[in-house]
Amino acid sequence: MSEDLRKKLKISTKRLKEINDFLLDPKNEQVKEILKLVRKYGGPAAINRKAAKARKLENLIGRLEKEKSPYLRDVMWLMEQRDMGAFISVKDYRKKVLGRGAARKKFNMKNAVTLEISALQFFPYLIAEARLAIKKRELMPGRFIRVRNMKEQIADKGDTLAVAASMQIVGASYVETLDTKGTDGSNCHLGGPETITGYFGGVGQPNEHAIQWAEEYLHYYTTYGIRQVLNVNAGTIMAAYLLHRLGIDNEFKISVYMGNDNPYAAMWTLLAAKMFARNDGTTSLIGLNLSNSVNNETIIKASKIRKALGLEKVVRFEHHIVETYKSIVIQPYNRRAELVEVAAKVPNISAKHEGADPEIDCKREHPSDILNYFMTKEEIEQKGWTKALERNYLDKHDALNRTADALTKAGIGVIAARNLHR
Repeated sequence: MSEDLRKKLKISTKRLKEINDFLLDPKNEQVKEILKLVRKYGGPAAINRKAAKARKLENLIGRLEKEKSPYLRDVMWLMEQRDMGAFISVKDYRKKVLGRGAARKKFNMKNAVTLEISALQFFPYLIAEARLAIKKRELMPGRFIRVRNMKEQIADKGDTLAVAASMQIVGASYVETLDTKGTDGSNCHLGGPETITGYFGGVGQPNEHAIQWAEEYLHYYTTYGIRQVLNVNAGTIMAAYLLHRLGIDNEFKISVYMGNDNPYAAMWTLLAAKMFARNDGTTSLIGLNLSNSVNNETIIKASKIRKALGLEKVVRFEHHIVETYKSIVIQPYNRRAELVEVAAKVPNISAKHEGADPEIDCKREHPSDILNYFMTKEEIEQKGWTKALERNYLDKHDALNRTADALTKAGIGVIAARNLHR
């Protein structure tokens, strides 16, 4: 009887045809808007060519030179340190953690965990982190998340260019956050914390803002070569799927704010990714940040869904290990021990570090706070918080290396900045 019941879930070819007919219907307004936008930027092939040119390291450095950016010197320093082998090697790092037993230890590289840090708000943080990593013989992240206002960072002496160039130098992936989001005032009925419950149904990309988000993406993709961006809204996720299906090599990660907090939510998200995947199996969804509330059982179940859909190597699960001390979760919040346990069973996970270990953060004069991400550089300088926020970022680096140590002791591989740690 249960098998007969299961058969009721089958989607008929008739229904699939109806979906295809809907997508291909010339009267489909949403598809028409996307097609119009893509044509405005010259079509998929031209868009990808512009992005590839903008992303070339020599072009990024050339633009820093042309802008006379003060960050160019640090970009070149970073390249020199990489070429000199100033950063600890993987072999020496393991020896540092495990001692003489490192040579005999077998590591599970199939389930190697990507070391992820958030948020790299300002380029100088990266250089301070690199200097610390060299001095203390620590690992640099293999993945960086940024949530700084795009227009502000572009006006900041080449910050965007410097980060883009440095990511290629160190060999790490990175994600930018576009300005078209709820905090930009797109939802006219929402303000600050006093209207916070209004955000529960979505983060604010109503009406025409989904297509504006897509246009903002294409602007930064073709101008700076930025490929990966944060995605927080069902509409902009759909727009990103359509762009990729049309041939644009865009990528995105779904934010923790999206609220994928159970296996059914993960199944819905991954089913959509599969439906709009290209014939080669690739999809624009490359990262799924599950909710902070998920437990290891949910991660394992979601992993089975991901594997069954052929997306295990395509979609990374991004998991918060520590969070900012203020304004996002009840503290203490530290999922490191759970990560070590689940990483032995689930491949393609990144360990995201958004704060210090709670026992360190709570003692800081200025503990990490997610609300600081929405402050401008000018506001931070006026408050005299520049050094305090850099300290918060370096505390995240410390937490990331504590996670790397724990995984290494458990025999699980880690993915750090691949060009620095050989």
